[in-house]
Amino acid sequence: MTSFDQRWQQLNDWLRRHLGLWQPVPFAEPAPSWTHQWPALAAWLEQLDDARCERYEEQPERLVEDIKHWLPGLTDYPALISLPDLNPGPSEVEAATLAERDAVDMPGRKRQQAGAFTAALLPLGQSPLDWCCGKGHLSRTLARRGKVPVTGYEWSADLVEDGNRLAARYGDPVTLLCHDVMAEDLPWPPQAHGVALHACGDLHRKLIRDGVERRQPRLSFSPCCYHLTGTHQYSPLSSRARANNASLALSRDELRLAVRETVTAPTRVRLQTARASQWRLGFDGLQRWLRGVDEYLPLPPHPKRLEKEGFEAFCHWATVQKGLALPDGVDFDHWLDHGETRTATVRRFELLRHLFRRPLELWVVLDYTLFLEESGYEVRLGTFCDRVLTPRNLLVDAVLKRA
Repeated sequence: MTSFDQRWQQLNDWLRRHLGLWQPVPFAEPAPSWTHQWPALAAWLEQLDDARCERYEEQPERLVEDIKHWLPGLTDYPALISLPDLNPGPSEVEAATLAERDAVDMPGRKRQQAGAFTAALLPLGQSPLDWCCGKGHLSRTLARRGKVPVTGYEWSADLVEDGNRLAARYGDPVTLLCHDVMAEDLPWPPQAHGVALHACGDLHRKLIRDGVERRQPRLSFSPCCYHLTGTHQYSPLSSRARANNASLALSRDELRLAVRETVTAPTRVRLQTARASQWRLGFDGLQRWLRGVDEYLPLPPHPKRLEKEGFEAFCHWATVQKGLALPDGVDFDHWLDHGETRTATVRRFELLRHLFRRPLELWVVLDYTLFLEESGYEVRLGTFCDRVLTPRNLLVDAVLKRA
């Protein structure tokens, strides 16, 4: 077996052994099954203060150290998620990153991500095809540092127009074209190096399949949003994963767990998310009381106007969505407090579940690497930047072997 084959099998077996820790969703289940098996662990998590919660969210490996006496199976965690650093070093990354004066319309974090991604790919032997290129920020970075012409595919005509204007303004050898990369008859330049920085779900999987089918010489991508797929369940690419009777069967919701991180989210977004959770969990308590049924009812996204109208208006909207009637005299303050308490508990119980984000992500990405190996590619897998720059910092770099 290859090292990737062994890693995938180890992760698959480890994740299966710990299904009871990551499959139950504390948001929907106030007392997940593991809380009955390890009540002391549940009590310990519930008493954590906000500062320790934040520390564990930012450094999950510290949580592993503090709870592995309850869960000795977590001892393998550091080795399971360990990956080589493909970043060539600070000076190389700085040299590959567009100067701020040239990075028009390019957020600082995206500028740094593009620079780190480019530095990890150098030298470039073929002209890149930038998959889902947006305004061509990565395209311009690759062209500038790699000293090669770059083609970019993007479905939005407005972004293509803006990107080509930027490339012409700065004299970068970049050509952006308006294409839907999901089209079956998508044309590819001959002998192209397919690249994608954070193309989502089926978009990056289409890059992999197309590149392999056309025997493109190199494919390099940092995948994102694995759950954005047209199917209800993940369908492995590799024959190794497909043929394994004990292979995980991951739903779309379970795939979403792999990318549920807010390490780079602005404070405003975090506060909005916390308030939305409080309201939804407050209503969850209310609807269980109204129906006399201890069962979660999922809600669709709520209208933005409700953010100004408050919790009571949210509850009226939610009851209409679920065909419920609100009796007179509902104590909305009580249920809002209930939501606040549940939000705090959910945050602490999710700390345990979130330990499985990276292993799940690696399980999927190792399936990609196995598929590429089966298709005749030599593959590197590692990280191209630190997770504080982006939690989606995995890089798959596959070069077609010569016959």
